[in-house]
Amino acid sequence: MNQFQKILFEHWGYSQFRPLQEEIITSIYNGNDTLALMPTGGGKSITFQVPSLAKDGICIVITPLIALMKDQVENLKSRNIPALAIHSGMAAREIDITLDNALFGNYKFLYLSPERLVTQKIRNYIERMKVNLIAIDESHCISQWGYDFRPPYLRIAEIRDILPDVPVLALTATATPEVVEDIMEKLRFKKKNVLQKSFERKNLSYIVRNIEDKQQYLKKITETMRGSGIVYVRNRKKTKEISDFLKSIGINSDYYHAGLSSEMRSSKQDLWKSGKIQVIVATNAFGMGIDKADVRFVVHLDLPDSLEAYFQEAGRVGRDGKKAYAVLLYNKSDKVKFEQQFRQTFPPVETIKEVYQSVCSYLGVAYGEGKGMVFDFNLMDFSIHAKIYSLTALNALKILEQENYLQVTDEINSPSRLMFTVNRDDLYKIQVENKDLDSFIKLLLRPYSGLFTNYTNIDETYLAKFGNTTVDVIKEYLIQLSRRHLISYIPQKRTPLIILNENRLEEANVRISPENYQFLKERYKNRMDTMINYASSTTKCRSQILLSYFGEENTYRCGQCDVCKTRNELDMSAYDFDRIVEQLKQQITNNEAKLPDIVNNINISSEKVIRVVRWLLDNGKITETSKGTLIWNK
Repeated sequence: MNQFQKILFEHWGYSQFRPLQEEIITSIYNGNDTLALMPTGGGKSITFQVPSLAKDGICIVITPLIALMKDQVENLKSRNIPALAIHSGMAAREIDITLDNALFGNYKFLYLSPERLVTQKIRNYIERMKVNLIAIDESHCISQWGYDFRPPYLRIAEIRDILPDVPVLALTATATPEVVEDIMEKLRFKKKNVLQKSFERKNLSYIVRNIEDKQQYLKKITETMRGSGIVYVRNRKKTKEISDFLKSIGINSDYYHAGLSSEMRSSKQDLWKSGKIQVIVATNAFGMGIDKADVRFVVHLDLPDSLEAYFQEAGRVGRDGKKAYAVLLYNKSDKVKFEQQFRQTFPPVETIKEVYQSVCSYLGVAYGEGKGMVFDFNLMDFSIHAKIYSLTALNALKILEQENYLQVTDEINSPSRLMFTVNRDDLYKIQVENKDLDSFIKLLLRPYSGLFTNYTNIDETYLAKFGNTTVDVIKEYLIQLSRRHLISYIPQKRTPLIILNENRLEEANVRISPENYQFLKERYKNRMDTMINYASSTTKCRSQILLSYFGEENTYRCGQCDVCKTRNELDMSAYDFDRIVEQLKQQITNNEAKLPDIVNNINISSEKVIRVVRWLLDNGKITETSKGTLIWNK
């Protein structure tokens, strides 16, 4: 057992790595900049956690997903691995203490959001730390060619100016070849180094059904298939509608979307993961951090925005290696909806500027002020206040993010935090002099440690039960201690945040780059077209389409998608089928020809040629004219 395997076993209890993990770990440990492409659920976090634990010093982990950041820190702590996080939802004093602990304490991981990484204060601290690795999760966000470009990622490479000898590990689950090249260039890799696990999922059957009544087909799927499932839809209202429909036919179902409270989302997710709910109907908000091995089917009732998004969501099925299905239901109306969505996604420039000014006014930010400030932000409340359609506001904010004027985070569930601001000796004197506070201070000190050195998460409900009192009494005591400056108390809050990257500008100075705007529109349209082509294709293996999109060539037909199964009915090899199609294309792409002439010009069994021609006619790839000639449909 080598040192990496020992660390894996000691902290995670596994004796063997998953495919590619150890190669990535070895590459990073040897000081090589590395881009690791691993499918969703492939165990990406292990690839930076193990090599960092094998070395002295601390690992800087950069991720845009605050909820995932907090989950990973808690997960590491549960394994007795000291870890810290700094994100936009923290108070200034908390950040200072966290940075001091990262610099002077025995911590192994410091998680940062990309916008925090580039602040001068944090850079000054990092320069003094013994950093052994820089890990960048969701690294495709650095590329304007990617489907989730985030401008703050472009500044990550600046950290290499102060840590020139520290290796970089870039991680992503989805990246096309052009994005792969862009990631390495933007992160200043010393030399190109890509370690990639094939995106092929041999146990996964990709199915597309062109169907008008999607609900009835969903009924057929859920009544036929055993095990857990996910049904993805585009909007929040539809999650409940479809879940109610499934319940009405006896399927144990529930719904999930970002508009629910964090407690409700957590509860629904836990019930589904434990098997108490069979099917969860959700928007794309569902999936982050999901690691349920026995999901047997994922159904998309609506088209995702891109093949990257589809691949990630479909990839949540069958992680136990057993047979599983990814089903996409599609019809002609989806293309019309896609075109409507495209227009809504890119509001007029004047509207985007109006939203910018309305947001600043809503937040109470004066002209020339606001840079670096963080505000709680409720989109629905803002939309009502500003009298702007919420979807228009959301899409305008996304464009403003791309132009780097501001950032909007997902909802952050921040528990209450507390730290004593006096030392133990002074606190003891206060307890002696104030008998009414003594018992409450003892109540705080019993279940929680580290209250004198760090902000510590506390639970008012737990304290109330522990102290045989009510939550209101606990909160009143906490406020009282805070007013006496004995503690720093940050109450729990659950809210999205908005961060201003620049001081508020006059409307005339807010510039939406026409080049960037047009570029974003073209890239979005290309991704939509690729998604539609996947859904409407009837002649190429689904798995091959996906693998080709992500740069894997010379792949074999999966033999189990809907296209392959239909072709299997022709009773011929894929090789013969492809040869016939290729020769047929050459004959009729720019010309018309009759079937007998085609049969005579293809040096393969005439029976096979006729079967392929019939199949192509049935699937709309070729058309027979009134003159009896065949033409290839473009």
